[in-house]
Amino acid sequence: MELSFMHKLGVVCLILLVLNSAVCCFADSYRKSRASYYNTPDGYGNPWGACGYGEYGRTVNGGNVAAVSGDIWKGGSGCGACYQIRCKIAQYCDEDGTRVVVTDYGEGDRTEFIMSEHAFSNLARDSAASAKLMKYGVVDIEYKRVSCKYSNRNVLVKIHEKSNNPYYFAMLLLNVGGKCDVAAVQLWQEDHKEWSPLRRVYGTVFDYENPPSGKITLRFQMDCGERLVWVHPKKPIPSDWNAGEAYDTGLQF
Repeated sequence: MELSFMHKLGVVCLILLVLNSAVCCFADSYRKSRASYYNTPDGYGNPWGACGYGEYGRTVNGGNVAAVSGDIWKGGSGCGACYQIRCKIAQYCDEDGTRVVVTDYGEGDRTEFIMSEHAFSNLARDSAASAKLMKYGVVDIEYKRVSCKYSNRNVLVKIHEKSNNPYYFAMLLLNVGGKCDVAAVQLWQEDHKEWSPLRRVYGTVFDYENPPSGKITLRFQMDCGERLVWVHPKKPIPSDWNAGEAYDTGLQF
């Protein structure tokens, strides 16, 4: 018996719903890899990481940070992304593992994550198991992308230390929540009534030579996987901006 148009439409919608659910489930599922760790004097992050975070990259997320390689690095746009990582040695590993923030780039022996010592130890179920786990050096893991959470903390524009008002402007974003990556940054040129792109120097550091005088108005393009979204800060950067300072955007992602 031939189906009516409405019945056919309902079947199509059901198929699309199932396919969409399958895609979502796949996107939220764990992937297999390996992880190791690096040493610092206090076991926290590396303040000289390739993302350009400095001291923020050492202590963000309680020092649970990692260097990543390959597709996770994404040419630097993967900086600031959060991942849930759990290891696979049943007698030592915690069931939920730990959440890390990407702050650096690193290549290892078939590893996609080189974690801070603090983060790697948190893969274990307790301190005794942690001591055992650390001796492995490299472990099999499962990981997935998760939302970054910065409770009651707005996104900040950090002015890079090498900036020189008014001749050179470089910046990076801190406290970027959610599951979107910073794909691009643009600066408003009031004289020309147009947006001008900043250059990605490395990691999450963007720069612009001879910025306009006065306050600086930016917008950020966020890559959210299936779509690109332009986000406009609620507050401009004041005209008397200083290198090394962080300015509140008034936003929470």
